[in-house]
Amino acid sequence: MADRRLQVFFTVARLLSFTKAAETLHMTQPAVTFQVRQLEEYFNTRLFDRTHNRINLTEAGSRVYTYAEKIFELYSEMENSVREMTGEVSGSLTIGASTTIAEYMLPSLLGDFKKQYEDINIHLKVSNTEGIVSMVENNTIDLGVVEAPVGNKNLVVEECRPDHLVAIVPPNHPEAGRETLTYEDLIKYPFICREEGSGTREVINDYLNSVSSGPDALKISMELGSPEAVKGAVEAGMGISVVSQATVQKELKLGTLVAINLDPPLDRPFSFVHQKQKFRIRVMDELLKFAREYCQTHRDIEAC
Repeated sequence: MADRRLQVFFTVARLLSFTKAAETLHMTQPAVTFQVRQLEEYFNTRLFDRTHNRINLTEAGSRVYTYAEKIFELYSEMENSVREMTGEVSGSLTIGASTTIAEYMLPSLLGDFKKQYEDINIHLKVSNTEGIVSMVENNTIDLGVVEAPVGNKNLVVEECRPDHLVAIVPPNHPEAGRETLTYEDLIKYPFICREEGSGTREVINDYLNSVSSGPDALKISMELGSPEAVKGAVEAGMGISVVSQATVQKELKLGTLVAINLDPPLDRPFSFVHQKQKFRIRVMDELLKFAREYCQTHRDIEAC
């Protein structure tokens, strides 16, 4: 309903990037540029200064941005009020999730949500925890679901459900018959870990800092970008690793991997993270409500 030119301008101004705005709005960059130019022609003034591949708001652009922010806040308040009265829940949301959550938790949750709310369109972006938090900070996504602590105190962080981490080894490994592994056991073998910025890696590092002098003593042999790659390397006998127990259910049933608890145990929360918005579209509130109930129902289930 709101002026499309103003929506596009507002997104570009918020992100200070035509490229990021195009990605957020699911538009081509030329289409974004065209909408902004149309608004500039309407006001007969430049709204952005473009220099050295960077853009900044002009004085006029800053003024338009301030009013646009008020307009969209009022628009959201109006939409929520009317939809609450009519009971209608529709619209679109962009969700971001770290790799482990996107692969092993969200498909089931979002599938059940879509069955209940068929008119809601959901876009999913996948990155590591660091990337997801950055997207929330930049308003590139409406809601993030992450697997590591969030340091930004200006964001709302709400625990969804606990996640248990275990060491994994191939069935023929010398430690395969053990019930638990300690830090001293882990440092004996080549260790396969996730990339920097991964929530799993951050949690493991914090754990090692709490039980020892830190992760430096680990014999890191590989850094991989997904749980599937880590599991494949462990199955191939290239080292051991620590992963979410939810990610290895299939391999445990097939007998290609053995999961061993850590001593002391290692658990972490999966958490929702979003901006502290005064007014949110109703579809966002409905998804959060549904997700809270879903996570509570599946709290004791290891694989969502």
